[in-house]
Formats: sequence, structure tokens, C-alpha cells
Amino acid sequence: MKAVVFEQYGDPAEVRDVPEPHPAEHGVVVRVEATGLCRSDWHGWQGHDPDITLPHVPGHELAGVIESVGTRVTHWHPGDRVTVPFVCACGTCAACAAGDQQICVRQTQPGFTHWGSFAQYVALDHADVNLVAIPDEMSFATAASLGCRFATAFRAVVQRGRVAAGEWVAVHGCGGVGLSAVMIAAASGARVVAVDISPEALALARKFGATECVDGTRTPDPAQAVRELTGGGAHLSLDALGSPATCANSVNGLRRRGRHIQVGLLPSASGTTPVPMARALALELELLGSHGMAAHTYPPMLELVRAGVLRPDLLATATITLEETPAALAAMGTAPGAGVTVIEPWS
Repeated sequence: MKAVVFEQYGDPAEVRDVPEPHPAEHGVVVRVEATGLCRSDWHGWQGHDPDITLPHVPGHELAGVIESVGTRVTHWHPGDRVTVPFVCACGTCAACAAGDQQICVRQTQPGFTHWGSFAQYVALDHADVNLVAIPDEMSFATAASLGCRFATAFRAVVQRGRVAAGEWVAVHGCGGVGLSAVMIAAASGARVVAVDISPEALALARKFGATECVDGTRTPDPAQAVRELTGGGAHLSLDALGSPATCANSVNGLRRRGRHIQVGLLPSASGTTPVPMARALALELELLGSHGMAAHTYPPMLELVRAGVLRPDLLATATITLEETPAALAAMGTAPGAGVTVIEPWS
């Protein structure tokens, strides 16, 4: 099969022929029909994830058709249309038993712990625990976003953030996760302030329901701007990018007893990111992490998509081939673009 491969962190990736994968006893192999280009893939390529073994094929946000199944798989068959959370759970640890598969002790992640979906086929673990059926009317490009960015944003806003109608929600970073969060919060009846440095991203945020937009290139203190626009601060704020600056701005833009959700990865040389804890203490803020979404919690989100309340299909702003993927991956470090870029490995 064809796949995007890099040999060393940060070195140019290339498309090459590699052996097709085989399913584990508990797993499946999926023919990849669509896969998203995500900033997490860029972090992996840069060496920010210790689980990656080189050489490596990135890609974790996918949808496709089951090609083959392992001998212990009972619920899935070749030809089934599926997507999968980016965290593949084991199904047997204490976290899984509690329904928290997104923080599974023995989790695997395509594109990180093993080769991923920037390829024509990908192997997925523990299929009976992790796969999600795609409705017949849903395109593969739309379904691919549900494995990471959209589902991650849904859980962050609705389940972890406990968004309520009428609240102010600030979203710092309007890439794929951030724009998904804007759409989901607005559909929940919240008033949204979108913060980004890209005019194109802010235009999309307003299209997807943002009430106010803050351009970080024109605003010396985005947190102060959020507090002023919301009459004292956001009730709920998300760092959807993952940087010390956006994390601090998210916390500093909250009102008393507000809730900060960290969604974007925060890589650092020391493994620790400074957080404004004095403000968290003084205002009794909640600081929460949110790490994907378990497969068994997808149905309410899928129903909102089916009903047209949520439109993840609108987030896909570009479609590229495998051959175009190495350059697009490299560009994410300086010009991540607006919306979601979808890779079609068979085009």
C-alpha cells in the first residue's frame, strides 16, 4: 500500500510503498477512505510524543470500510462503514470498566503508538470496544472528523465543560477543534467569543455561530478583551490550540467560578506548563483536561449530526491527496490554515 512515512523527527515525510497491515486477533484493518490532517499529527512529526517509534506513518482521524477482521472480533464484519476515536481502549482495565475508555490505562493510538491512517489501510485495536458505525447518509470526510476534532470538542464543551444556554464561552484557537467547539457551544445556546490570529479562521468562527471575535494580532491582551466582551469573563473557556500563551489567556479570561478546559496538547521541554494558579485560587476556577471521547458516548452527538443541529461537514475546507500530504504536514508549523483538511488516500 501507499503511505506517508517519516524516518526522523522533523525530517521531510514522503509517500512510499510499505507492507499492508494485518489485523490483531481483537482488531480490524480498515481501508481508509478519508483521514484528517490534525495539529496532533504535526506534534508527533516534531517528536513531541514519546510513544512514536521510527520510522513512522502518522494519522489518527479516520473513516473507512473494514477490510478484514481478527478471529476474536464479534460485532464487525468486512464491508462495515466505521470510524474510531483516536484513543483505542483495551476494554478491560479499571478506567474502561468505569466507562472512561478515553483515558484507558493500556490505550493505543493509531498514528502514535503504531502506524496510522496517512495510508491506504490502517490496523485498529480492540474493535468491539472502539469502532463506531457510520450512518449510510454520512460522507467519509464528515465521519473522519468525528474520530478526533469534533468528538473531542463535543466532549470538552458538553460533557466536561457542562455548557449551558446563555453562558459565555471563549474558544482560544480556531483550528479544527476550536471551530468544532464554536459550533457545538453555539448550538447549545451559548454566546461564543472566538480568539485567533487568523482572519480566515475568525471568519469561519463567526459563520459557525461566534457572537464576538478577538484578533490576537490586534489585541495586546486577549484575556482582557474576553472579560470586557462578556461583562466580567467567560463562564467556560477552552484552550483549543495548546500553547502556554493560549492556556494562560483562557484561564485569565474567566469570570469567578469559571471553568477552563485544556484541549490542545501542551508540549514543553520540562513537561510542565505555567498556569495562572493564583487567579484559579482567588476566583475558585475549575481547571479540567479533556482527552477525546469514548466510542460508547458517540450516539447523542451522532443524533445531533443526523438532525442537522451540528454540521461537521461544513468544517472540511480542503481535500488533498497522499502525495500532497507531506508538504501540508510541514506547513502546519507556520501556517496551519483555516478549517479542516481531509486526505483521500485513494484519489
